[in-house]
Order: sequence, then structure tokens, then C-alpha cells
Amino acid sequence: MNRLLRLAVLSWSLLAASAHAGPAEAASVKTSLKVAMEKWSLAVRSATTPEARAKTWSERPNPADYGHKMWAAIAPALAEEWVLEPLAWFIGLVSNLSATLPDGSVAPTFGKEMATLHAAIETYHMKSAKLAPVCLALSGSADPHSLGLLEKIQASHAVKAVQGVAALAIAMRLKTLGDAPALMAKRLNLLRKAIIESADVVVSDTTVAKLAKDELYIINHLTKGRVAPDLVGTDSGRRPLSLADFKGKVLVLLFWNSSMEEAGRVLTMTAALEKKFAGKPFALVGINNDPVENLREIQKQPDLVTFPNFSDPENQLADAYRIGSWPLVYVLDAERKIAYAGQPGSFVELTAAALLEPAKSAPGK
Repeated sequence: MNRLLRLAVLSWSLLAASAHAGPAEAASVKTSLKVAMEKWSLAVRSATTPEARAKTWSERPNPADYGHKMWAAIAPALAEEWVLEPLAWFIGLVSNLSATLPDGSVAPTFGKEMATLHAAIETYHMKSAKLAPVCLALSGSADPHSLGLLEKIQASHAVKAVQGVAALAIAMRLKTLGDAPALMAKRLNLLRKAIIESADVVVSDTTVAKLAKDELYIINHLTKGRVAPDLVGTDSGRRPLSLADFKGKVLVLLFWNSSMEEAGRVLTMTAALEKKFAGKPFALVGINNDPVENLREIQKQPDLVTFPNFSDPENQLADAYRIGSWPLVYVLDAERKIAYAGQPGSFVELTAAALLEPAKSAPGK
């Protein structure tokens, strides 16, 4: 084999290895995060002193670190179809992560990357039959451009099944915008399309039909003004716990686990409501699906989890509220009617404060 031929073979081999490095690297990032979370979970259960628990919690794997690693693996290959599956994973991991800027404002941690991937999907993948996982991932994104992209896919994709998944994703996004009649009618039409076009499509081990039926249940039973389902179970010490224990109080229900994005910030922010509304008919109750041993150890962390928690490792209680992603908050009034459902944040505090405000006397009284 002459020298030029050997160089050609070597160049081809290097190009072939490079072509396969991306998918392998992306798979490695996913596996490394899973392994890191499993190791951290074991460390949480093994910590026996307050100091060790505090140290262990501070060492929780940072999803942003793995987001940067995944982006490095997929960014050079955004035009290739293999990238769609890890791209969906990336969206699900980072789309709601935020960072505080030097001026005190808050911005998406991966705002530029999300804009780039939106453009890449529109440029290279709008005809791909493998868009379903990306559509479902976009349903959980707070980025306003995600909704517009989903609407384009739903309206114009050549594959009806992909249109149906996009319709489901839009319906899931719209539930965060309120319960106005016109919005509810649009959601119902989208869910109908999802069932007709994509019922048997499987995304993340779940069929579109199952997800659409859960959304229909939410519309009929878990929207504003509906009486929320009761929850009856046990806490991490196997003691009985029920929503009836908090009768007559404004309730904030936090569905959470230690693996959710920015877990420490969410827990600290939510727990602060207890101090804000101290002395008022208010209660904060968690529903946690970690292994019970994990929940016990996390509750020993000072000033982190100061509120009672249902232990729900089998998701039986979460299923009653059709929880598809964590964290999620419900605010219930003193009659257990739903006043708010959505992400933790200022709306939770504002809704609870409004419910706790003493009723004003009617004019003339």
C-alpha cells in the first residue's frame, strides 16, 4: 500500500471515528448524570451528621454542568438527524434553568443555546419523522419561542403522527396560560387531534393516548375552581398524613424530588412561605417521590425541608394529580378548591396571599 493510499485510508478512518464520536459522547453524558445522581443519592442516605448532610447536599450534581457537556457533544452536529434524541434530553434538562445576572436580574442559563437549537430544528429537521421526542420536550420549556415552533410543526409537518404529538405538546403548554373558555376549547381540540393522529405513538415509554387522557382529566378535574383530590398516605416516618389534617387552611402543595432542576433553590424559596405566612391559616405540604430513605435524610438538612411531606415513591399520590414533571405546585383555598397550578415562584406567593387576605366588608356595613 503506497503512502498516499495509506494517508487516504487513515483520513477516512479518522472521519468515520469523528462521525460516531458525537452520538457516543452524547450517550456518555446521559449515563454520567444518571450515575452521578445515583452516587449522590447513596451519599445522602449515608450522611449521619448535620455537617455531613450539609456537605452532601452542597455536592448535588449540577444539571447545568451536564447541560454544557451535552451541548458540546451535539452543537457541532445540529444538522444531523441523530442529534434529535439527545437534543430532546438537553431541552428537558436545561430549558427552565435560570441564572442571576450581576445587575440582579434573572435570565435563562441556556438562552442562547435554546435560540440556536430552535433555529436548527427549523432549518434542518422540520421534515424529520423523528421529531416527536423534541416536541414533547418543548412542551415543558418556558421559552416563548418554543410554542411558536410547536405550532409550525403542528400546522405543516408532513407526518400526521408528528403533527399529533406537536398538538399534544401545545395543549400541555397552554394549560400554564389560564382557564379562559376560548383557551380551554383550543386545548380540547388539540387533544382530540393528538388522539386521532398519534394515539399509539410512544415517547419516553408513554403513549400519546395516555398523556392526552391525563390532560383531559386535568381539564375536567384539576383546573381552577375545582375541588382538588384528597391525599391520604404516610410521611417519611410511616405516620398517617392526609389533606384533611389541614382543613380550613390555605394549602400550598409542592410535588418535588431531589433530582429536579435547582432542587435546593426551589425548596428554599417554597419553604420561605411558611415564615411569610406564619400565624395565618396556612400550610405548606410536600409530596415527594424519592426513596423514603432519601426523604428522611433530606428532611434532616437544617432549614431546607421544614414542612410535612407525603412519602410517595410509587407515585400513587402524584398520579392522582397527574403530575408529569417536577416540581409542580398547587395552591388550594380553605375549601380545597384549586386557585393556582404551575411552577414554583411569585405566582404561588401572590395567590396564597390573596386567599389569606381578610374578606373586606361590603359597602354600608
